[in-house]
Amino acid sequence: MTQTERRIEETGSAPGPERKPFPPAALQELQDRFGPDRILTAEWDLIAYSYDASFSSALRPGMPDVVVQPDTTEDVVFAVQVAAKYRVPIIPRAGASAMTGGSVPRAGGITLDLRRMNKVLEVDLDNLQVLCEPGIIHDTLNAQLLPLGFSLPVDPGSTKMATVGGMVANNSCGMRAVRYGSTLHYILGLEIVLASGDIIWTGSANSKALQSASGMNLTGLFCGSEGTLGVITKLRMKILPRSPARGVVTTFFDRLEDAGEATRQIFRGGIIPSALELMDRAAIQAVNKYRPDLALPDAAAMLLIEIEGLPAGVAETAQAVAKILATLSPRVEWSDDPQRVATLWQARSVMGAAAGTVKPHATRVATGEDIAVPISRMPETLGQIALIAEKWGVGCTTYGHIGSGNVHSAFVIDPRNDDEVDRVLKASEEIHELALAMGGTVTGEHGVGFVRPQYMAQEHGAALSVMQAIKRALDPLGIMNPGKLIPMED
Repeated sequence: MTQTERRIEETGSAPGPERKPFPPAALQELQDRFGPDRILTAEWDLIAYSYDASFSSALRPGMPDVVVQPDTTEDVVFAVQVAAKYRVPIIPRAGASAMTGGSVPRAGGITLDLRRMNKVLEVDLDNLQVLCEPGIIHDTLNAQLLPLGFSLPVDPGSTKMATVGGMVANNSCGMRAVRYGSTLHYILGLEIVLASGDIIWTGSANSKALQSASGMNLTGLFCGSEGTLGVITKLRMKILPRSPARGVVTTFFDRLEDAGEATRQIFRGGIIPSALELMDRAAIQAVNKYRPDLALPDAAAMLLIEIEGLPAGVAETAQAVAKILATLSPRVEWSDDPQRVATLWQARSVMGAAAGTVKPHATRVATGEDIAVPISRMPETLGQIALIAEKWGVGCTTYGHIGSGNVHSAFVIDPRNDDEVDRVLKASEEIHELALAMGGTVTGEHGVGFVRPQYMAQEHGAALSVMQAIKRALDPLGIMNPGKLIPMED
């Protein structure tokens, strides 16, 4: 066992559930149903389903025994019933852009590739909603809605890859969560195939109402469940009119603490931006290496504040924000010109790719990249993350959604170097522990997967036993995406 493998074992992110031989009879039933065009068994095909965007799945991939590609809810029901009959794992998967191994088979079994279920079934503008299938990509859905003047406003950074079903499964947020909230706030109802093969609708089966106080909130239960309680096959989502104008205010600070104070003053001024983003000095330097034409000035921190609304209101609000920021920084700029707004946003939008420039011959890895802390403790948290990176000698750029307290730490290492991998995993542990010490959470938007279950007892206390009871009640055989989200002794 290598040093890296030992470290993975110590952190609790491996090993996964016990892998058992896949029953030939189960494979035959799947082949009879799906035929050669919608079932994959060749090794070179299965390898593509053995990892997602997470570093942990690159270190310890998990190969499915078979991949099936359903077209309908009835196809999903059949696959789930086969899994229940032969007691084999079944793992929903779509875009696989997640960073926690949530769709990686930890014990083999059946991977459900939902990307063929990618249709918009109904657009109801009068009732502000859309009915769609789980495999549709967020950006594709919005491309159909934008000409109509509407959008699903949750804005994950992976909008061109993330599917709407995956966003619900992980309760995705993104840059505009400060105003628009998380995916949960836009789910009106879900069609779910349970582990038994039964089909249910959450949020009232035949309702098109935008709100309801009827029954238990099963929609909230399945949102963020990461495929451990059932398979999402249809989604009724709330959509909103697109704001006619946008403005962006940018400012630079000599102290991280001033960025935190600026955030507090913006909120105290009665202003709710659509986005409020922060980049630290390392992030600014990385962007300048990646895009020298942007020529960002050197600073301890940079804030980007986006305002949306009617043109006159955007200009007035942007000027009010600039006036607030001017008390803390002489370097403040605002614009409501669409071209200038797009240019200003480029600094933030290229951040993920720019992070890899911090260290030559290295790459960004997703490990402790997703904590969320109270807004008041954001500057302190950023300072501590810098110290942790320095302690373990790993490159790190830090940025995030300061308006909602979500911090992204982009570690940059040579993944072929076992010693560097070992050090980045140690740094990741400390960052997760830092989040809890700050009164925060180990994941603000990316989810738990098999990367973070070891922190669930510390974060949730006695509530974890309730989650485990729900899991046992809805999935008594333990076939739904086992080894993810919450630790199960059995």
